[in-house]
Amino acid sequence: MAIDAGWFQTYLSAFVACARGDGDLAALLRHYGRPLIISSDDGVVTLTTEEDVAAVMQGELDGLRAIGYDHTDVVHVELTSLNSTSALIRGTFSRRDRHGHELNCPTVTYLVTEDGAGPRISVLAAHGG
Repeated sequence: MAIDAGWFQTYLSAFVACARGDGDLAALLRHYGRPLIISSDDGVVTLTTEEDVAAVMQGELDGLRAIGYDHTDVVHVELTSLNSTSALIRGTFSRRDRHGHELNCPTVTYLVTEDGAGPRISVLAAHGG
């Protein structure tokens, strides 16, 4: 599968379903490479095992559920192909509760790389601010 808007939509759908509590975590985890580098204002962490990725993602999903997360509206997304095996995807996402109230609105840049296993997120960088 190519790194394209369709792949990213599949990833977002898996993330949203898991954040709501009705998704398959294993299906979501297939979108993340190992190592996975996560960068934010809190620092940088490199996750090298599937268990590490699962633990960090589960923490993020649990945090969203705790604040009443229901869905995400995509404010903006831009995909830039870097070469035949990698792309940057930058998006701003309005996370909302079931009443439509905005919970937060992060901007994230993903470096997606493709090898024999298919596209995987290799770097997830949350924009500061």
